[in-house]
Amino acid sequence: MARCPLLIFCLAVGISLSCVADVRAQSVLSDSLPLATTPSEEAASETTPGTMVRDSLLRQVRQQTEAWKERYEARTEPAEIEAYQTKMREFFVEQLGGLPERSPLNPQVVDRIERDGFTIEKILFESLPGFHVTGGLFLPDPERFPPPWPAVLVVCGHSAEGKQYEGYQRGTALAAKYGIAGFIIDPIGQGERKQILGEDGKPAVPSATTEHSLLGTAAMLVGWNTARWEIWDGMRAIDYLQSREDIRGDRIGCMGNSGGGTQTSYLMALDERIEAAAPSCYITSFQRLLETIGPQDSEQNIHGQIGFGMDHADYLMMRAPKPTMIACATEDFFDIQGTWNSFRFAKRLYTRLGAAGNMQLAEVDAGHGWHPLLRDASVKFMLQHLTGQVVEVQDSDWEVLSVEEFQVAPGGQVLNLEGEVSAFDQVRQENQRLAEQRRELHRTASRDELLAQIRRLAGVRPLAELPAAKLEFKEPRTVDGVTHQPLVLQVDEDIWLPAVLVRPAKQAAAGDSEGEARPLTCVLHAEGKDAALAAGGVVAERLQSGHTVLAIDIRGVGETLPEGRPWYHERFGRNGGNATVAYLLGKSYVGMRTEDILRAVRWFAESEGGSQVDLMATGELTVPALHAAALEPELFASVELEGGLASWSHLVESPLGQNQVANAVHGALRVYDLPDLAAMLGDRLSSRDPRGAAGEPLEEQP
Repeated sequence: MARCPLLIFCLAVGISLSCVADVRAQSVLSDSLPLATTPSEEAASETTPGTMVRDSLLRQVRQQTEAWKERYEARTEPAEIEAYQTKMREFFVEQLGGLPERSPLNPQVVDRIERDGFTIEKILFESLPGFHVTGGLFLPDPERFPPPWPAVLVVCGHSAEGKQYEGYQRGTALAAKYGIAGFIIDPIGQGERKQILGEDGKPAVPSATTEHSLLGTAAMLVGWNTARWEIWDGMRAIDYLQSREDIRGDRIGCMGNSGGGTQTSYLMALDERIEAAAPSCYITSFQRLLETIGPQDSEQNIHGQIGFGMDHADYLMMRAPKPTMIACATEDFFDIQGTWNSFRFAKRLYTRLGAAGNMQLAEVDAGHGWHPLLRDASVKFMLQHLTGQVVEVQDSDWEVLSVEEFQVAPGGQVLNLEGEVSAFDQVRQENQRLAEQRRELHRTASRDELLAQIRRLAGVRPLAELPAAKLEFKEPRTVDGVTHQPLVLQVDEDIWLPAVLVRPAKQAAAGDSEGEARPLTCVLHAEGKDAALAAGGVVAERLQSGHTVLAIDIRGVGETLPEGRPWYHERFGRNGGNATVAYLLGKSYVGMRTEDILRAVRWFAESEGGSQVDLMATGELTVPALHAAALEPELFASVELEGGLASWSHLVESPLGQNQVANAVHGALRVYDLPDLAAMLGDRLSSRDPRGAAGEPLEEQP
């Protein structure tokens, strides 16, 4: 039996979908796309339905990069550079959700361990009340290097072991051997600071990147970011170093690899106490990053930073003219071309400030990792700028601490401490605070004021400002007397949405009377239009009731389901990566999908006589459907939701969410939750089978 075109496409991208033996399962979009786009300067790549959304987002990234370059070239005078640095730092902190107030550190030296040439103190302190940080302070031999010592904060990459990872211990010890105190701390989600434990007391999410992104999905709803905890922990670690009499608080450095390179980049940009910094195996450029390996886990994505103009090079330039060295690897998956581009931009800006020598780069012929030569170069750089010594540095072998030896918290996890508060707990507490704020806002603000704030947060333009969709009709087919009209709606410069318009058999046969009101239904099925059109499905039911039905694949479902592996982990859904790129651009996937719905439904209503439309949505499409109906109620006669997320508050309460990245709107819980949108629709809304954050059925909607 011949395979239908949609089945061939689905098999090509690894989607399992049965092909029904009629017109319902046809590929509408495949011959409507342009022949090619150019996602990079090196090569042209054919756009397919599964890459269309990604390619559209990358086009926007390239446009923002060109605008970034123009602004950079115009920034030549010291006063202009200083104003730029202030603006960038203010934006950065605002997008994190602000930084907490300082509270007592309550530091403890849990134990001391002697090694040849240095001593290790196991440190426990609170960066926030009840929120402990575990670390190891590697102190130089006081006989060789009399205190007080300069110090370097060492922040860890994404190893599950955190500070206990051998390479990170060696880099910290190397500093101590040459006279600089090294303080290495566990980031959240790693080492002894896992933020989700199972009933057995063991980490429930072994992968650091997965836990970071679970936290990031919940945190973005209250306007925070996973990086907020990492940055604050690092700043409080510097507070601790400055509190010690044996440390020179005015001679502080920072270095780290991979995810530690990310943290170093953030800290050196925001904390002026850091005199010398050496981020390793992280700095590239967003354009090169997103064109190669794609977006990384949550803390590496600051909301709207590409749209605002904050690229990797800006982390370097925000601290100019302070000494900074990029440590990098030729074969790193963090693209080396992007690294050199960022270095060049930063070097030129340092030169404009008369400090060209303070921007350096060390490259090793290796893959990703804190290679011994990069550790040597980083410590040599710290010695030069924290002590004034220019000496050669060479790593030496020593017996690193075992996991048991380096354990700081009881049972090896801070969550075992009495009264410990996790990062997830803090998000829940913030949402509880915001719930009171939301209630007051909804009590006092007018409907128009609320809708304006919702539009701003979700990024949805008023219907009157949305350009009309462009239509392309395909060859109609008739099955059992029912006309199926395939069509494509072009809703953006490079976004095409496949759809099928289906008319009842008697209506198609008799013709339409001019001015006759026709019942209309738009169906948004999370599995795509073909699932909606399947025999015995919702479309058939509506046809029997005399409705004309539009079944459409808005971006990211059906024919436009993204190709390739999910973003980091399957629990983040097939649209997680594209939603993250949109997030970097300052957009929400919810808002983009909402505008898809509004433009499609407006065309549908106008083309069919101007009647209001019944909207039906399932699964992940219920969130944008709810936004569309609440923001433009005049378009819709009724809204029927099935199997959708009950509330964002439920997502905040349930850290192990499933497929929720595309459903999250940054800072939304400061103004509204999904039930607030539902309340605006009153009895026009019906909802069946509400789901929790992990997709579990709920008895009642919260």
